[in-house]
Amino acid sequence: MATTWLKPLHISKKRTSSSVISDIIDYVKNPEKTDGGSLITSFACDSRIADDEFMLAKGEYEFITGRDQGKHNIIAYHIRQSFKPGEIDAETANRLGYELAMSFTKGNHAFVVATHIDRKHIHNHIIFNSTALSCERKFNNFKGSSKAVRRISDILCIENGLSIIENPKPSKGRNYVEQMGRPATWQEKLKANIDEALPSCMSFADFLAAMREAGYAVNDKRKHITFTAPGQIKPTRLDTLKGDYTEEAIRERLGMVRTVASSGAGRQHDVTAHARYAEETKRISLLIDIQEKIRAGKGEGYERWARIFNLKESARTLLFLKDNGIDSYDDLVKKAAAASAEFDGRMTKIKAAEKRMAEIAELQKHIGSYGKTREIYAQYKASGRNPAFYEEHREQITLHEAAKKHFDDLKITKLPTIVSLRQEYAIQAAEKKKLYNGYREAKTTLRELLVAKGNAAKILGITQDTQEQERPRAQTRSGALDR
Repeated sequence: MATTWLKPLHISKKRTSSSVISDIIDYVKNPEKTDGGSLITSFACDSRIADDEFMLAKGEYEFITGRDQGKHNIIAYHIRQSFKPGEIDAETANRLGYELAMSFTKGNHAFVVATHIDRKHIHNHIIFNSTALSCERKFNNFKGSSKAVRRISDILCIENGLSIIENPKPSKGRNYVEQMGRPATWQEKLKANIDEALPSCMSFADFLAAMREAGYAVNDKRKHITFTAPGQIKPTRLDTLKGDYTEEAIRERLGMVRTVASSGAGRQHDVTAHARYAEETKRISLLIDIQEKIRAGKGEGYERWARIFNLKESARTLLFLKDNGIDSYDDLVKKAAAASAEFDGRMTKIKAAEKRMAEIAELQKHIGSYGKTREIYAQYKASGRNPAFYEEHREQITLHEAAKKHFDDLKITKLPTIVSLRQEYAIQAAEKKKLYNGYREAKTTLRELLVAKGNAAKILGITQDTQEQERPRAQTRSGALDR
């Protein structure tokens, strides 16, 4: 198993509490990394609107306790758990991540577990709310908490027959490959530091500043940005990292929008996510179940605050319904179902495109191996499959036989050309990009409708158990949605 670490997430001068949570949750839930969202699980929250639920809990905590920790406020905690390549499948990794989070938080904090499969080593990102479910206290980040996380993770890995790192030696800059026994390259160290820096950054400028604070000499005055670590002689160009670490990819991970300047000169500038966060603060939030909180021992002061909060959120919900032309609960249910189907359908298509792209890449690899080893394999057959010849050319023969088996499994009688496969790959990649471009919009629409549906049900007195029999009555009350 690779390194497992725990990191607190803070607010800053440029970042609000809501932006900290929405940023990191959006990043870990990336459908391109989580198999279309199928590798995401959660506890005590809906992963699709977890950021809203986290923030609602924090509002209750501040009201109940009267505590405002200001710049020292820890919004959430981020745990990363990685596994040795080839030892575990994604579903098992997600299960172990869930068990790790549940064991460490003792079921007292809501959390989201996202398993990423976009790298050679499968790894989990666990985000848990610093505010407890009771909203009366926060997580105590005790001395040695990181060791406790690692110990729990090691126990889970041992129980499941997975590798662990014996006697880890923590030091700045040590990452997965170093822990597994070989020195990390400068590029691998840079990638690890980028991953560590991004969750606390709001803009690309913040990111560059964070990298400088991490000890890197950053040159952003040239065409290609370079990073030089302490002791490194030749700087690393950002565009050589590829994948999730190019400048464009990092900007996308930061949630930034690239737009063309109005001067028409073709230059581009960055528009930060400030406007998006400002807009998100206007979103409707889930209504509080006041009676349940009162039964849990909340006082009169809390009840007064909650009623005012619910009154405001009810008004915003009704305004949202009016703005979207929704005049009945049935209509809202249908729109929420349609949005859910749209979101799921988009993810299914993205997943299908990714699967086909992986199949094409695998086929290309085997076709290349087959062509390069054909002559050696012909000589091997001509030798009567001589054992000495086999030992001398074991690698080429093994690759040839693996390629042939792959073709047989796919029932391929005539190999496609590399050109045709590249064309199909490009088509699938373009389709995937097109689908993914609408992902954020579909997600926002779904989240708004789910929150509105939950609020409308409370406004109209509809419970999950009695929803079907209450629906006719809800329709008669639908006039309340117009006022």
